[in-house]
Amino acid sequence: MPPKRNLYCSFCARPIRGNEFHVNGIDGIICENCIEAACELLKDYRTQLGKHKKSELKFKLLKPIEIKEKLDEYVIGQEEAKKVISVAVYNHYKRLLHAAQDNNDVEIEKSNIMLVGETGTGKTLLARTIARLLDVPFCIADATVFTEAGYVGEDVESILSRLLQAADYDVEKAERGIVFIDEIDKIARKGADNPSITRDVSGEGVQQAMLKLLEGATVNVPPEGGRKHPEQKFIVVNTQNILFIASGAFNQMDKIIAERLNTNRIGYNQENRVLDKNNMMQYITAQDLKMFGLIPELCGRFPMITYLSSLDKEALKRILLEPRNALIKQYERLFIFDGINLSFSEDAIDYVVDKTIELKLGARGLRSIMERIMTNAMYEFPSSGRNKIEIDKAYAVTQMGG
Repeated sequence: MPPKRNLYCSFCARPIRGNEFHVNGIDGIICENCIEAACELLKDYRTQLGKHKKSELKFKLLKPIEIKEKLDEYVIGQEEAKKVISVAVYNHYKRLLHAAQDNNDVEIEKSNIMLVGETGTGKTLLARTIARLLDVPFCIADATVFTEAGYVGEDVESILSRLLQAADYDVEKAERGIVFIDEIDKIARKGADNPSITRDVSGEGVQQAMLKLLEGATVNVPPEGGRKHPEQKFIVVNTQNILFIASGAFNQMDKIIAERLNTNRIGYNQENRVLDKNNMMQYITAQDLKMFGLIPELCGRFPMITYLSSLDKEALKRILLEPRNALIKQYERLFIFDGINLSFSEDAIDYVVDKTIELKLGARGLRSIMERIMTNAMYEFPSSGRNKIEIDKAYAVTQMGG
């Protein structure tokens, strides 16, 4: 609002001229400069308050078997992966719960987790479900966007900016959260068999930058993410108690494992064991990750390594029908809101599963195929006046274009 004549700021006593913005109070006036300064002071105060505020873990820590039972409600199959992640998460948060009152000289290190498996096998779902179960801050970071300092891209520390946002900038809460790093296989260093005339700015350099985050360090984090610059203000975050879960498809990893195990070797020194050549990923070790292109130091920061098997027809069908948030249940619920009882025939469900396997989309592909089949139904049926509808194979084939 335009100021009146002979107005002075009640804080700095500076005259307010022209159309300068100001705020009128009952007994005073605040000029634009003082408003900006007050906003900065308030922001700094809240940042410092977040640093020193001591919050407690307020959830009941379930035992590993109980954690796995909860995961079973949302994730079909992947028994070995669920077992490994349940143990790792239980030990990690048990360590945090007892850290304050434990006077023992033994320091228990955290166990970051590496999930290896094809796309659509449930890696992200596992991590997200664990975070929701424990009610801790959770963020997802794509490793492919990070580059070494000085190059176009994001600093590795910006991972923590996303975690802070998920924790509503409560630093103490963020320091007990979970960070999920996806596509970590894409930052594998280039080997001698893959020469490049350009610097590997998104490979080994990024892995080196990740080491201090994973191990546990005090890091200056830019609140808004992106690149650091000298004039920027930072929030100090300690990563010692942050659980990192990394994942990647690691294409061609089965060949590296097969070579290590000498599956084609013939002779008397061959070990007396039966290997499942159709699922070589179950034999993965840190040595295989190193051969793939992860530096040894990074492999050492992920002591818990587990695999997720490719989903067969039976598993995909169960994913459609059984979890608490199963796709079929979601569509049935959507139509109930319109007073329509929706059902799917057995052959329609089999068709969706077969199509997903054919396109090699994994569990993630079930959603895209179902959406394609159901779009016209969701458009037309709410106005049809019908109260009962069944989706059969013939309808599904038609909607998929043949």
